[in-house]
Amino acid sequence: MLELYQSEGCAHSTTVRETLSELGVSYVAHNPRLPGNEGGDVTNETTHEQLVAGGEDQIPYLVDTDRQTTLYGSEDIVTYLEDHYA
Repeated sequence: MLELYQSEGCAHSTTVRETLSELGVSYVAHNPRLPGNEGGDVTNETTHEQLVAGGEDQIPYLVDTDRQTTLYGSEDIVTYLEDHYA
């Protein structure tokens, strides 16, 4: 299962969502906080704690539970998705 920690107003998150859609991959979206360079306002404490537990307070953040892989950064995530799900 793929889990995407993202924000609707984040251009980098949009890039990842578009790639997921183009590849026809199902995923669960989490919206832990609003976008912002220094971390926007937290909108969901539980998912924000899960995001930060990955090591950073950065979106987008992808968790691939099937491959036990986690990634930050839209470019790295898109490359990963194209390599494993295209």
